[in-house]
Amino acid sequence: MTMLVPDPQSLQRVLGALLRARADDADVFLEERISESVSLEEGRVKHMTRSERRGASARLLVGEAVGLAATDRWEPQALLEAAGAARAIAAQGEGKAVRLHSEQPPQVLYPATDPMAGLELSARRALLEEVDQEARAQDPRVVEVTASLDASLQRVWIARADGRFVQDVRPLVRMHVSVVVEQGARRESGFAGGGGRMTLAEFAAQGLHKQFAREAVRIALVNLEAIEAPAGEMPVVLGPGWPGILLHEAVGHGLEADFNRKGVSVFAGKIGERVAAKGVTVVDDATIPGRRGSLAVDDEGEPGQRTVLIEDGVLVGYMCDRTNARLLGTRSTGNGRRESYAHPVIPRMTNTFMLAGDHDPEEIVASLDRGLYAVNFGGGQVDITSGQFVFTTSEAYLVEKGKIVAPVKTATLIGAGREVLKRISMIGHDLKLDPGLGTCGKDGQSVPVGVGMPTVRVDAITVGGAKA
Repeated sequence: MTMLVPDPQSLQRVLGALLRARADDADVFLEERISESVSLEEGRVKHMTRSERRGASARLLVGEAVGLAATDRWEPQALLEAAGAARAIAAQGEGKAVRLHSEQPPQVLYPATDPMAGLELSARRALLEEVDQEARAQDPRVVEVTASLDASLQRVWIARADGRFVQDVRPLVRMHVSVVVEQGARRESGFAGGGGRMTLAEFAAQGLHKQFAREAVRIALVNLEAIEAPAGEMPVVLGPGWPGILLHEAVGHGLEADFNRKGVSVFAGKIGERVAAKGVTVVDDATIPGRRGSLAVDDEGEPGQRTVLIEDGVLVGYMCDRTNARLLGTRSTGNGRRESYAHPVIPRMTNTFMLAGDHDPEEIVASLDRGLYAVNFGGGQVDITSGQFVFTTSEAYLVEKGKIVAPVKTATLIGAGREVLKRISMIGHDLKLDPGLGTCGKDGQSVPVGVGMPTVRVDAITVGGAKA
């Protein structure tokens, strides 16, 4: 794809045409995206794909009404037609002149370069072949290895009604490794992976691909020895890092501003109230360099920010885009995101995690008389209105009298996010962020995110498994 640069003069005319209404806000969003993926199975690279897209959308907001029109063309006439369609959807009125001024993102969080440059296809193939070799070398019971290496480059330009004109260049890399082991008639699997906003060359230089291979094999072998999970209400220790996905789903979505403005979240109207145990502080932070969920600016041109959501157990804020912030009488927190130019902006998480406490992780596990130690999670879901969640572990252990007894098969954790927060009694000093795998879905849109947490003890969660 030949890189094009939008003409600010043309965008000023488009915004002028768009603003023929009593508008509360408006913008033009332009996007270019290139994605490449290479995948391996049965010991060899079998699939290589590349996709390119370019498009733009015009958006007009009047009260709660949103006019959004998208086009896959960048020509001035196409943009003017999109502006006219958006205006027709939202409202009519008088025109308004706009003068754009370019602004640089206030922070550099990732390289503004093509992540695919500097690592040829042959080198990517070699990385995946090394993953296969490393995994199979760990144990003769490894019977299947699949792996993928994905990279994308997204360029966005945002021209706003207030005259701001912002550009962001967003690289993204991710590797996923899945392993199947077999012993007799029993087969189990394990997965690992990670990445972030970096180049493929930087990723390769870190040598993480072999580490992911070993980790996937380790988890699969642990599951090969797993016993049936116990059932019933019991204390659960959540490990650091990826278990933050439970926090993301069970609590994070409920703190997004649209759900709270509409009154459908269990956290609606609770600002200033205690919603979690003392010591629990949850933040959403888009400003961590190189992280998968980080953004120099969001998809409305707002700077990426660190937003405290829950502080020492008290709800202090929501994640806001510009529209919901305006309707709530507050300010945007830089959480306005869209999957692509063709999607509407909605408030979304970036990197969401719980801050560390002061307990030793081993002390927390040792505090269990009988309970579960959940180290990794697979899938899960949450009902925003009730806060009820269901999560399945991919690596967990039965603990009795402070000692790990045995790994358990996929245990299901069932509960309500707000109740779980209140039942946290110990928080470790080992805050860890996930390795860079997360993708979040909401309203049919998917965006990259990060999660994290320290080791924590929850005094009671319902565990679905075998009968106690």
